[in-house]
Amino acid sequence: MSGTDIAFFLLALAAIAGGVTMLQLTNVVHMVIALVMTFLGIAGLYVLLSAEFVAVVQVLIYSGAITIIMLFAIMLTRHHTDERERQTTGGVWHKAVAALSVIAFGLAVYFGIRQLDFGADGSALAGDNARAIGKSLYSYYTIPFEIVSVILLVALIGAIVLAKKDGKGAEDE
Repeated sequence: MSGTDIAFFLLALAAIAGGVTMLQLTNVVHMVIALVMTFLGIAGLYVLLSAEFVAVVQVLIYSGAITIIMLFAIMLTRHHTDERERQTTGGVWHKAVAALSVIAFGLAVYFGIRQLDFGADGSALAGDNARAIGKSLYSYYTIPFEIVSVILLVALIGAIVLAKKDGKGAEDE
């Protein structure tokens, strides 16, 4: 087993463990932290696939921006920690079944990958993926890129206008 295989299994284990942990937790903030663990594991898998640009975007957009948005949503809403809510996640039996399911899935994936023939080596990959993406984005896809940026700008202005209207209505009352 090579170092790449070990790194793959460790990162995949981190991603799966983060997802399963997120489903098992009851505190919403702890769930977000487990989700960040999943996002970082997936970003590591992208690095192993020689997709460094996608890995950086994964870390910046999902682990950064989306997580911050989720935390703000959590802080701006009310969450009651009631004793009945804690009991709905299941007990030891539920967690044992989840752990056995994850182990069975991991073994199935492991033996499936061990018997799989991947074919040719990935040595034909571009050396600098970010440069190739930039050239493609700004040469062949310039118009769609600009259209998306205008749509995002219109959405941002619309959100500001709607927020201003809500703010004026609250001040008048």
